[in-house]
Amino acid sequence: MSAIPAPRFDHVVVYVEDQLDASAETYARLGFHLTERGHHTLGSSNHLAIFGTDYLELLGYEPARITKDSVLWNMPKGLGGLVFKPGPDAGFRDAIVARGVPAEPSREFSRPVELPEGTRDASFRVTHLAPEVAFNGRVFFCHHFTPELVWRPEWQKHANGVTGIAEFIVATAEPERAAAPYRKLYGDAAFSTVDGGVALQADRGRLLILTPDAARRHLGDALPPLPADGRDAMVGLVLRTSSLAQARAALQAGGVPVREEAGRLMVSAADSFGLALGFTE
Repeated sequence: MSAIPAPRFDHVVVYVEDQLDASAETYARLGFHLTERGHHTLGSSNHLAIFGTDYLELLGYEPARITKDSVLWNMPKGLGGLVFKPGPDAGFRDAIVARGVPAEPSREFSRPVELPEGTRDASFRVTHLAPEVAFNGRVFFCHHFTPELVWRPEWQKHANGVTGIAEFIVATAEPERAAAPYRKLYGDAAFSTVDGGVALQADRGRLLILTPDAARRHLGDALPPLPADGRDAMVGLVLRTSSLAQARAALQAGGVPVREEAGRLMVSAADSFGLALGFTE
């Protein structure tokens, strides 16, 4: 049976429905260099902002390309997906279920990538956790069969200087309940107690699972509206930049309103397609 590796972020998903053009324009103004639009064999389409070892995905669809499998990607608009790096083999799902965490069957798919030397297929295997343990979004593991078609140097340079994911923030009325499946996967030693919740250390990043009040304290006015029914919600993303000055200049060049505080720049959900977006060194 496969082992469960230490937690590491693979990528995060901002779900934009049929607004791929508008979201790409927004993220270009935020200082990201985006890949050309890709089209998955499952019917969805995307643009990527590639960092050092992880990335941000703008995921949506073109109406003419919708297939019966496109519904697999349905998630809340805005910050909708958190993706971890898995073990390398196809038995990884069995290791998840053996820890007592429900998971959907793994699926494989691909998308063509246009390169100077010609077209190649980037291919993946994904294993989604069951919806009831996924913060009312999508949490899954993504194995890259062709990582060289994702992490390419020409796509990793951004005007805002972003180099990786620092924090992924979830708001929930019950942080310990929401964190329990991830304790089963990664063990208590990977967790720490923080103000108003718990944190899962994921290499240089952190998954913060916070009460709504704690999420407001952490993200301030940038926080998007929380669900009226009290459901869990993926609400914020803080990215690491090599230079706050560079990030500030890129945001100013894009005409993006920004709030500056000690060691961090914050962009409101209204200006980042539905999520609180931060930049820190």
